[in-house]
Amino acid sequence: MTDPSNTSPHGPRWMAYLSLALSMSLVGGYVALSKPLVAVFPVFLLAWLRFGIGGVAMLRWLLKPPDEPAWSPHTRRLLFLESFLGNFLFSICMLFGVGLTTAVAAGVVMSSIPAVVAVLSRVFLKERIGKRTMGGIVCAAIGIGLFSLQKDANTHAAGRPGPLGLDLQVWGNLLVFAAVVCEASYVVIGKRLTEGLGPKRISAIINLWGFALVTPLGIWAAWRFDFGAVRFDIWGLLVFYALAASVWTVWLWMTGLKTIPASKAGVFAVMLPISAAAIGVVFMGERLTPLQLLAFGIALLGLLLATLPSRKA
Repeated sequence: MTDPSNTSPHGPRWMAYLSLALSMSLVGGYVALSKPLVAVFPVFLLAWLRFGIGGVAMLRWLLKPPDEPAWSPHTRRLLFLESFLGNFLFSICMLFGVGLTTAVAAGVVMSSIPAVVAVLSRVFLKERIGKRTMGGIVCAAIGIGLFSLQKDANTHAAGRPGPLGLDLQVWGNLLVFAAVVCEASYVVIGKRLTEGLGPKRISAIINLWGFALVTPLGIWAAWRFDFGAVRFDIWGLLVFYALAASVWTVWLWMTGLKTIPASKAGVFAVMLPISAAAIGVVFMGERLTPLQLLAFGIALLGLLLATLPSRKA
């Protein structure tokens, strides 16, 4: 007999959990893999190509389903904000930030997403945050604290002064945190959008908005860029990055978010730093210290706290 606590009108909870986990794992993967892309493509050109490739892949998803209600002005504003914050600003802040710091450090900063999502969902969605969800958020915060004890100097920007006299790596981490705020806003707004629109439709529309927003800057960057100098393997990595960032992660996230509260879904962001760090270690020669491994273990414990069925249920 099916446990009613593990089902919803949109399907079993374990499927929603799996969608959220896969989405954040892919985000962490493309955050790390974007580092070699940033070394080849200007940031605005890279973002433009990403939205363009994603748009071609989702052309059929732009068609309006027959059962979709008419958009209200509020829905139109939310769709724009979802793309402006979650696609445009997130991509710009993340790409510039990753270019100034390491994949591991970027993953560390982005592990604060659960706490930021919880605050925004409480303020704007009026969601009640349960004890286990709060425990998961606390575990994520502890993980961040442990990481902060370990200085990561494995980057070309370390020790180099930037604007206002701050180290360039510090600016990189600040830009990544700005991306965190954008991502948390994306989660909260997305929860509102899934109440009336399907995951595929949301994915295609916000990608189209992102393409429109970055097109002027993308054309300006492309005008002076030598496309013939790009290696074949970089083009392949670009296609994977575009499909992961614009298509797969958004669709998976919106699918899970249709069932799971935003505050609990935010805890799945712990998969982002784990996958980002794994890519950094396996493909980029970065190293994890025992302290960082302990932090990841605590983050995964938080994920279990937030998702395991309660005894009462």
